[in-house]
Order: sequence, then C-alpha cells, then structure tokens
Amino acid sequence: MLSVGDPAPDFELLDQDGESVSLSDFDGRTVVLYFYPKAKTGGCTREAQGFRDRLDAFAERDVAVLGCSTDPVDLLAEFADEQDLDFPLLADEDGAVAEAFGSRRDSGKAERNTFVIGPDGTIEAAYEAVSPDGHPDAVLADLDERASA
Repeated sequence: MLSVGDPAPDFELLDQDGESVSLSDFDGRTVVLYFYPKAKTGGCTREAQGFRDRLDAFAERDVAVLGCSTDPVDLLAEFADEQDLDFPLLADEDGAVAEAFGSRRDSGKAERNTFVIGPDGTIEAAYEAVSPDGHPDAVLADLDERASA
C-alpha cells in the first residue's frame, strides 16, 4: 500500500456516467480517493452515504471526493442513482488502479483503503482497512488538523 510522501499514480477511468476521469484532472487540488470492494453492499453503501452526506464539507475545503471499485460502469450508475451519489464513482474493472495504490485483494476486488492526495500529487494520508462507519468524518477531522498545523 502506498504511504505518506509517495507520489500518487495517475490514472484514467470511466465514472458512473461513462465519462473519463483522471487524477490529473484535479491537479492543484486535494483529492480523497477511497477504494471500496463492491457497490450496493451494506458497508460500501454506508461509506458512500457518509461521503455523500458530507460532500459540502469537503467542497468547503476545496477537496474532491472520488470513489473507486472494480465494479462495471452500469452497476456504479445504478448505485449512484439509488443512493443520490453526486461525486465520481470510478470503474476500475481490471483492478489496475487498485493494484497501483496497493489496494487490491487477491480476489481482484479493492480493499477498503483511502488516500488523501495533496495538490502536488503526493499522498498526504493513507487509511488502511477502514471501517465504513464514521470514516468520512475522520478524514474531515484529519484534513482540518493538517490545515491548522
């Protein structure tokens, strides 16, 4: 798994709308990239809802939120629609991006890991095997702590 100070690998994936999204689209901004195993499952739904419910708080800090799983675009579209998720959910169908971040299980699914990528493209925080409940709040608190340091 990538660690603090490592450069974040650039990537280009399709989101739930079939639009191309790359990490370089967010150059100069902080990005929260969270990996999750499977759309429309209990923990992954709670985690996505948590980010959705706090999206304004992330936006106030000029932080973009990206979710990433090995699910296909059509499943991500259903998930986003059912849960009113209005941030990009990225389809890493072959698991290459999860692998590049050290967040791919032997099964091919993504591990539940989160990375805060700074405006310069380096990893500012890495969260391994997170609990979906309360995780977005913990990321916001850490963002605020780093901003006030």
